[in-house]
Amino acid sequence: MSNLAGFVKRLRDIMRNDAGINGDAQRIEQIAWMLFLKVYDAKEQDWEWDDENYQSIIPEECRWQNWARDDKSGTALTGDDLLNFVNNTLFPTLKKLPVDASTPIKKAIVQTTFADANQYMKDGVLLRQVINVIDELDFGDYEESHAFGEIYETILKELQSAGSAGEFYTPRAVTDFMAQVIKPQIGETMADFACGTGGFLVSWLNQLQKQIKSTADADKYSNSIYGIEKKQFPYMLCITNLLLHGLDVPRVYHDNSLMRDVLDYTENDRFNVIMMNPPYGGSEKADVKNHFPDDLASSETADLFMSVIMYRLKQNGRAAVILPDGFLFGTDNAKVNIKKKLLREFNLHTIIRLPGSVFSPYTSITTNILFFDNTHPTEETWFYRLDMPEGYKHFSKTKPMRLEHFQPVLDWWDNRQEITEDGFDKAKKFTVQQLTEELGYNLDQCGYPHEEEEILAPMDLIQRYEEQRASLNAEIDRVLSEITSLLGGKAE
Repeated sequence: MSNLAGFVKRLRDIMRNDAGINGDAQRIEQIAWMLFLKVYDAKEQDWEWDDENYQSIIPEECRWQNWARDDKSGTALTGDDLLNFVNNTLFPTLKKLPVDASTPIKKAIVQTTFADANQYMKDGVLLRQVINVIDELDFGDYEESHAFGEIYETILKELQSAGSAGEFYTPRAVTDFMAQVIKPQIGETMADFACGTGGFLVSWLNQLQKQIKSTADADKYSNSIYGIEKKQFPYMLCITNLLLHGLDVPRVYHDNSLMRDVLDYTENDRFNVIMMNPPYGGSEKADVKNHFPDDLASSETADLFMSVIMYRLKQNGRAAVILPDGFLFGTDNAKVNIKKKLLREFNLHTIIRLPGSVFSPYTSITTNILFFDNTHPTEETWFYRLDMPEGYKHFSKTKPMRLEHFQPVLDWWDNRQEITEDGFDKAKKFTVQQLTEELGYNLDQCGYPHEEEEILAPMDLIQRYEEQRASLNAEIDRVLSEITSLLGGKAE
């Protein structure tokens, strides 16, 4: 265990001396593909143990145990020989592994994982040192493998600070809270259509694992998740994360969920539970909108994911989705139509307003968790504002949000009542009539008082202004058309 604690630091210290590694993002990416191969090698040893006819999809010379392992006899590849092998044999081979529709997922993931992977290191001696540190990990040992699952979380957190990579990490406290409230059951399927490094999938599995009573349960557990991730790098991290959590067949696909017509989804494409934090503020290619009915075709990525979720949630299914404030207050056509569909066809029972800095340092936009199910149209919606815990001004990398910070919500959840603090609503119930007729689908209720103190990052500020401007324009148009019709004219 002691060697685990300094694991990331040891790798960082070696790689700092390599001219090919430029900054955190590259270092983590370099560590990631080696870890994947090391973890996959441990899995393959299990699979060979269970099935004497097991055939690896990786050619023998490229299997970790045959080129990376150093038996200290002085014959291990190092220096230029190692660099030459990794750059000219290993990478080209793994990128071009023969994969087709019939290839089992557990084999196909090697090719998908390496399709866009990069090897940055230029010094073969340092590369050998890094490989040796990684090879010391013993994934055959349950304790060590479990401990490493936790270490892997810290590696994923490191990504947060590695520039743009931050967008695929939802704080563990948030995914754990959502999984706890969703209450997974054995036999249910759960999906995340923008799964990043797999935080929601892992939180779901951790909750579900407690209920396994038999081998039949264990099979259902292993087949309960489904993920899609558009970006190559988080996809690789996600697969490794799931292998580390004991999933032999991670049903996670490297694909873009928005590139399919939502009207084409059938019952087989639906899930009992959907938990996710859709990317927002993202701009998709213009043709993405063509996959959505005209009235739902928004230019905002999070809105489009919201439609995908509604089309892929089974009858009686449950969903928990993180969305930015812009979704709540937005009154442009697409947002209102998405909210109409949500309230008419689904039961939006709870909206939890999250404190501003949950996702800091990489976005200051305030977010919310929407909980809804596919049981009946919405009749009433509860709002609950989660305030900053005592003694915190805001969350940060060194003081992140923790699961216990959700305790006030959990206490309130099963025994709901309206709460007012300092003249502001903290928890309140609205009927669907109030939300639609009186509030015009503005779901921005029980918000945080004193918003004028909020200081947003410049890009977040611009996005907030653009969303507010779009909403204001839509509101003006609506009022003008009402006035025009009252005066007996026709709206243009």
